[in-house]
Amino acid sequence: MEIVIYNNGMENKYSNKYLIETGIGLQDVDKLKNSSYFLNESNRYIKGEISLDELDRIINSYYKSKPSTNRSEEADKIAVKISKCISDDSFTFTVGQLLSIHKTLFENVFEHAGKLRSYNFIKKEWVLDGESVTYGDFHELESTLQYDFELERNFKYKNLSIDQIINHLANFIANLWQIHVFEEGNTRTVAVFFIKYLRSLGFDVTNDVFAKNAWYFRNALVRANYNNFIKGIFEDKTYLIKFLRNLLLNEKNELSNKELHIGSINDKENSKESRVLKYIETNPYIKTDDLASLLGISVRTIKSVLKTLVVNKTIVRVNGKRYGYWKITKRHYLSEDEMKSIKLN
Repeated sequence: MEIVIYNNGMENKYSNKYLIETGIGLQDVDKLKNSSYFLNESNRYIKGEISLDELDRIINSYYKSKPSTNRSEEADKIAVKISKCISDDSFTFTVGQLLSIHKTLFENVFEHAGKLRSYNFIKKEWVLDGESVTYGDFHELESTLQYDFELERNFKYKNLSIDQIINHLANFIANLWQIHVFEEGNTRTVAVFFIKYLRSLGFDVTNDVFAKNAWYFRNALVRANYNNFIKGIFEDKTYLIKFLRNLLLNEKNELSNKELHIGSINDKENSKESRVLKYIETNPYIKTDDLASLLGISVRTIKSVLKTLVVNKTIVRVNGKRYGYWKITKRHYLSEDEMKSIKLN
């Protein structure tokens, strides 16, 4: 099934403030800062004094006469391009669309705009104390992409609860990002693609979650794809799920980058019990099958973990097995430091 949506070409379907602030906010995934000149001119756009096309021309003209010695030029130009891209609802759920978005955003900025990377690399991550996620092998990029897209295209969302949908979307976007298709600009491209895909599924996605939490989004993707069994660290999608629940359901979960840093994680906190607790804290109605899928362990093991938590009076079941939910109690067996990382009801 190919998902295609066309709008009527009207730029003002989305608020100027949402468009430009999302464009600016997404520069934070690479810790880029927009120039004061751009912020002043973009404020004119927000006020409706100029159009996005006019803002684009103004910024390009500015850098022709005053080349940047830092990456503010990249930040300014890409912020406008992101704003223009998400102002348009036209979309196809294909690998070609992902490549096209990268080319649209980074043409005349990167020589490799719209092209698959041709070498392997690592990226030192602050959130991992300088370690790197293992990214996709460049020899397999195209086939891996096609495989993931085919899986998602054939996935059946019908009859799923909103919690199950969000959990699945977290898996999909984490897997897509991990491939790391491009030499640079991966997270910004994936974010724009994801925004447009979510709209095609009927989600509004017009709040300020990306604008204010783009750095958290990137770090959540990192944590969703990092394992270090020796250190007792496992890939963890709870952070990404919290971000998506804020984005899609307008929840107000706290999104703190500090909690994502592996240095703040205690070995016990990475036990199966504590990982289950974090998912329950994010979504008290989460199903056993979903916990098993997210944690990559069997349903039988999940049931054993839940039984242990109940016996230790760490959680209780409210309103029965079928329609009820889990509640984390204050009678908790973890240490005081570990308890700080889990919001107790």
